[in-house]
Amino acid sequence: MEMQTFIRIRPEDKVAVALQPLPARSTVVVDGDRIVLTEDIMQGHKFALCDMAEGEQVIKYGAPVGIAKNQIAKGSWVHTHNMRTGLGELLTYTYEPVPAVDADSGDKEVSCSGKEADSFFRGFRRPDGKAGVRNEIWIIPTVGCVNSVAKAIENRAQEEIREKGSVEAVVAFSHPYGCSQMGEDQENTRKILADLVRHPNAGGVLVLGLGCENSNVEVLKEYIGPYDPERVKFLVCQEAEDEVEAGTALVQELTAYAGGFMRTKIPCSELIIGMKCGGSDGLSGITANPAVGMFSDLLIGEGGTTILTEVPEMFGAETLLMNRCADRELFLKTVAMINDFKEYFIRHDQTIYENPSPGNKMGGISTLEDKSLGCTQKSGSAPVRGVLAYGETVETKGLNLLSAPGNDLVAATALAAAGAQIVLFTTGRGTPFASPVPTVKISSNSPLSQHKRNWIDFDCGGLVQGKTLEELAAALFDYVLEVASGKKVKAEEAGFHDMAIFKQGVTL
Repeated sequence: MEMQTFIRIRPEDKVAVALQPLPARSTVVVDGDRIVLTEDIMQGHKFALCDMAEGEQVIKYGAPVGIAKNQIAKGSWVHTHNMRTGLGELLTYTYEPVPAVDADSGDKEVSCSGKEADSFFRGFRRPDGKAGVRNEIWIIPTVGCVNSVAKAIENRAQEEIREKGSVEAVVAFSHPYGCSQMGEDQENTRKILADLVRHPNAGGVLVLGLGCENSNVEVLKEYIGPYDPERVKFLVCQEAEDEVEAGTALVQELTAYAGGFMRTKIPCSELIIGMKCGGSDGLSGITANPAVGMFSDLLIGEGGTTILTEVPEMFGAETLLMNRCADRELFLKTVAMINDFKEYFIRHDQTIYENPSPGNKMGGISTLEDKSLGCTQKSGSAPVRGVLAYGETVETKGLNLLSAPGNDLVAATALAAAGAQIVLFTTGRGTPFASPVPTVKISSNSPLSQHKRNWIDFDCGGLVQGKTLEELAAALFDYVLEVASGKKVKAEEAGFHDMAIFKQGVTL
């Protein structure tokens, strides 16, 4: 199959994107127009399809991604040296709903991939009715002071659970919070920890406290709510003579309980999938993110749920999401989510549009609009059915928006806490990080997938080599069902499990 050398994403675009390095003085033909490149164009970077005057909007994805700093000649490289952001700060928005492709269509006789009777995964049905894709024992510290104790219990218990029932791992989730926090920070910690205690990927949970912390065991119980004492155990280290020995004994009890769960057939309508990107490049919005967006539409078509987050990387593309809100109430929630995050930047005297990162720029992303329009491709075309505050859990099937920052670990943890059993993470640069749930790394380009085979789980680079978006989305859907049914992702094979909580305020 013939490799594409560039792409004009929408007919109205004033720039095209190089899909492979293009040398200076080479000629490309774009919709019948012969363009001689005036300089080398790196893969993922933009070149001008027409002359643009100083102050003129640069159009990509059919929308403005910046403003020309000076005159830009046809055939020249378009990047940070000759374009800037066109975004303002707090904006007033108008609800202008657009017809959305609503994929909600109930049960189907065939799967999204077209294979008969394949629209299910083999997961763990919990007594509360929820479905998990892993059967792990989680050790959750209430405060950072007991992180090392939690790790010691994990290490000892990990050896003792081998070959015992269906328990797949014992995981201690370290974090530095739970004390010396005030106001919203303390609330965030309590909500996230309680969300993780209730998560269905955990067959059993040991909540490990110190005893004198603000978010102590008794306080956290109020946030957890009703719980099964066979599934959730508590240990206060200051009350135990040997906390590691006591904690290991409790993990053994949890393992005996959780080991009785077995994988069973569960409809994929019960999947909740988080969507996140990081270390993006100029191909992310062309290959990996649209593939995830089509996956999202397919899953929602099966009655499932997806969650899109990282609010600062919606800036510049937010109106596209707002106008896909199913009703005015959701539109107003989305406006509040966007403006509240902008005010968070303003309160800390930070520039709202201090983005993209150096790695993003190296990959060809020039402005936040450029990054955001590529980022939001992950949302597909379904209507927005829910808007979640940080620490809130998903209740509505379909596409949900979640308030969380762009930071990879914080956002992925927020997705897990919101109820996602799996996170899809697209990247053009690569990263080894993990989250509390299986985190599927999806590369935007094949060289990254080939170079970092120990990081990347799924490659979308084939889109520039002749594969169709439909083929990639169907293959991704099948892969996600495999992961949901027990296939380990690369980070899990490496033994990585990370978490991070959003900190905004004062530390005492």
